[in-house]
Amino acid sequence: MTPGDELVPLGPLVVGLGAPDRGDDAVGLAVARSVGALGLSGVQVTEHEDPTGLIDLWADRDVTVVIDAVVSGQPPGTVHVVETGSDAAALPESAWAGEGRGGTHALGIAAAVELARALGRLPRRLVIVGVEAAGFDYGTALSVPVAAAVPDAVAQVLAVLHGEDGRSPRAASAPEG
Repeated sequence: MTPGDELVPLGPLVVGLGAPDRGDDAVGLAVARSVGALGLSGVQVTEHEDPTGLIDLWADRDVTVVIDAVVSGQPPGTVHVVETGSDAAALPESAWAGEGRGGTHALGIAAAVELARALGRLPRRLVIVGVEAAGFDYGTALSVPVAAAVPDAVAQVLAVLHGEDGRSPRAASAPEG
């Protein structure tokens, strides 16, 4: 790096988390595909099955949105939004309990978040959009209420990316308040 060079974070990242052949576990993938189909400039959209791989994906990002199926006891299709990041304090156990802490993955998203925080590899702003799932049977499609929630989850992702959630998508350069 030479004087005057500035480290610029990579653009926003959207990750659909889940398995394509496990019923409602595929909702993260469906939402990511819908966002990707919009062709948003500067936004990388990808799919991932295992939360452990997220740490390398989001390490150099300023803003990351992860979409995943959750189980918290709410009606199937309920959309949850949880926000954290490198500038935020660790989330208490109770904040993740409502999002199905273990989820359907051997290492849940909460564990991946806190491991990334400990390693100094958490994005400054991480927004998790969870869609309440009804079932995870192999070889099944999304349940009717979860499929119906996809547009709402897409809208939540777009609100983050466009700053319509009350925060700048690049909030590191925006004043808090």
